[in-house]
Amino acid sequence: MTSNDYTNAEVPPILACTISRDVQNFELLIDDMEDIMGEAWGDLGVDDALAYLKQPDAEQLEFIALAVDHDDEQNLRALGDVIAAAKERLIKVILITHEVTPGALHQLLRQGADEFVPYPLPEGELMAAIERVRTPEPSVLETMEAPSAPADPAPAAAADAPSAAETTEAPAVTQAEPAPAQKSPHDREGVVIAVQGLAGGTGATTLAVNLGWELANAAKKKETPPRVCILDLDLQFGSVSTYLDLPRREAVYEMLSDTEAMDDDVFAQALTAFEDKVYVLTAPADVLPLDLAEPEDIQRLIDMARKHYDYVLIDLPTTLVQWTETVLHAAHVYFATIEMDMRSAQNTLRLKRALQSEGLPFDKLRFVLNRAPKFTDLSGKSRVKRLADSLDIQIEVQLPDGGKQIVQSGDHGTPLAQSAAKNPLRKEIAKLAASLHKLNKADGN
Repeated sequence: MTSNDYTNAEVPPILACTISRDVQNFELLIDDMEDIMGEAWGDLGVDDALAYLKQPDAEQLEFIALAVDHDDEQNLRALGDVIAAAKERLIKVILITHEVTPGALHQLLRQGADEFVPYPLPEGELMAAIERVRTPEPSVLETMEAPSAPADPAPAAAADAPSAAETTEAPAVTQAEPAPAQKSPHDREGVVIAVQGLAGGTGATTLAVNLGWELANAAKKKETPPRVCILDLDLQFGSVSTYLDLPRREAVYEMLSDTEAMDDDVFAQALTAFEDKVYVLTAPADVLPLDLAEPEDIQRLIDMARKHYDYVLIDLPTTLVQWTETVLHAAHVYFATIEMDMRSAQNTLRLKRALQSEGLPFDKLRFVLNRAPKFTDLSGKSRVKRLADSLDIQIEVQLPDGGKQIVQSGDHGTPLAQSAAKNPLRKEIAKLAASLHKLNKADGN
């Protein structure tokens, strides 16, 4: 190779740029950018980014990756100026956030950021975000000309279908409403799995959401993926919708107010799909009294869900209500989450006395210890044994502390399998889901 080979070689255009206070704080970002973009990317400090984005060379940029950590929250105005300058040039913005508060993240997203990925980067997430920002958004005309197919088409209803003109005259609010979940064409006898925290913050909702996601993906390649439904029955402060970033549907309150009129269509309209794998009955949009639903209402709801889904997970409030007994009898598995503290121990004893005094099956509860000690912590294992012996219970599931990634996953509205696949808590929940699915298959369901 001669010297001319070097001088004549084409220099790849800069198609992407990372912007940060100190890129060395985001070493995994450097590695991923090199793997994805090769040499077609560069790096800038926050102070230099505004000047570069105003130059003609910036017109070739497809996107910028704005890396932000907790220390950058004092400089949100400058970061907002960078986002605004990029959007002015029609450059996509991907936020890479590390230990950023939800308020700061919300502010940056409102200023125009297109995507965000938590740091440390989950495997494949940066590539997925880049593909999303590279995909052109459909125009309004394309959206109107290609309406989605109805969830459950029926030949007899074809004559009553609205014309194309009538469809385009529909209000914009109706078009923006998320599509309801599809009905199952088959009758099923789904497995009911209830989760109740015996004290606040013991991880009941985290377990319900992530167990539901793992069950939806538990099938092997040749098997039909199971249909999974999550019922958030904490009617006042249920947060399953937050953990999966789903809107709360007004149809939930309407259905609960009159379950006698509930049919397949009404039930399907009240559900919201998460990535077409998990279907969620969110808590109502407003705080409602827990006695809004009677035991008969909850029984109808469970029966309907079992009819359409292979697994029905129920996220319960910590409060005991009239229909707690209904769920207890209907559940095939009833998980009760506790921690290694006095409040969990006292609440377990109180619940035990309450159930046994009413002749209810306390033995049906399966206790889950959240933030359990590591298997190498011998003194911790001894404390767990003493706790179980003193309460006269068996702790059948021990979940490790997942750390800050658990809070970040909830704030971002994604299951742990997507945001932190290697997290120890996620691995244990995946094992639990696999054992439950295997047991269910062995029973012939």
